[in-house]
Amino acid sequence: MVNRFSATAVPSSGTNARYEVFALRYATMRNRQPHQNFMFPDPHETASDLDYFIWVIRGEGRVILVDTGFGEVSAKERSRTLTIDPVDALRRFGIDPLAIEDIVVTHLHYDHAGSLDSFPNARFHIQDREVAYATGRCMCHHALRHPFSVNDVTALVRHVYGGRVVFHDGDDELAPGISLHLIGGHSNGLQVVRVETARGPVVLASDAAHFYDNFLKENPFPIVSNVGEMCEGWRELKRLAGGTDRIIPGHDPLVAELYPAVSGDVDAFMLHERPRRPIAP
Repeated sequence: MVNRFSATAVPSSGTNARYEVFALRYATMRNRQPHQNFMFPDPHETASDLDYFIWVIRGEGRVILVDTGFGEVSAKERSRTLTIDPVDALRRFGIDPLAIEDIVVTHLHYDHAGSLDSFPNARFHIQDREVAYATGRCMCHHALRHPFSVNDVTALVRHVYGGRVVFHDGDDELAPGISLHLIGGHSNGLQVVRVETARGPVVLASDAAHFYDNFLKENPFPIVSNVGEMCEGWRELKRLAGGTDRIIPGHDPLVAELYPAVSGDVDAFMLHERPRRPIAP
């Protein structure tokens, strides 16, 4: 295990493993106001969109899914519009959900942990802290439980009893060249995924940063369990990635503009390729 936010060097896999990493977009929320995306909104900013993604890591004989998105039930409950069900997006991408053996759940918010029962042969990798948080006393408070779905959380608990959940206590290696890192902040046990690619380590930040501007302008997303951990987490993202151009935020539509699209009938983007332009000056 690696201590969180240590001053040691960026972790090395000690292997030549290299992976392809893809972002699959399955929904978009239109015209979100600045106060919905930033704790300190700029009155000069205009409305923007928010994209929803799941991520696929492929290579070295492995296919690993990062997060499972949300399905029709949560879409109706929260007045969201699906472009495509995430499970169908995987099929369109050429991945059989029945064949997936490892899924990283970055955190248990509804838009990252839905449809767990659609992957009957998978192990779910999650942080101790996240499960304790999502099933503990903090969920007595509406403001803190609102991003969670009780159906998703109880599905995860059922899989614990079914022997299909792998708990991680802090930073850990999932496979050669793929590591998990506890960040917290947005949700108490949020973890990010660092993946070795041909262009260097790519960090799937999930909701450690919804948008590039959350960490570039140090302006937190307003749904947060611990502001201090969120801010410290941005430093950790940069340390793990070795540069802002290899940090992939969880919901920024710029991802689709910056990275080349996969050809064919699928809304997917190649994160192992270099972005078309610099992320920041």
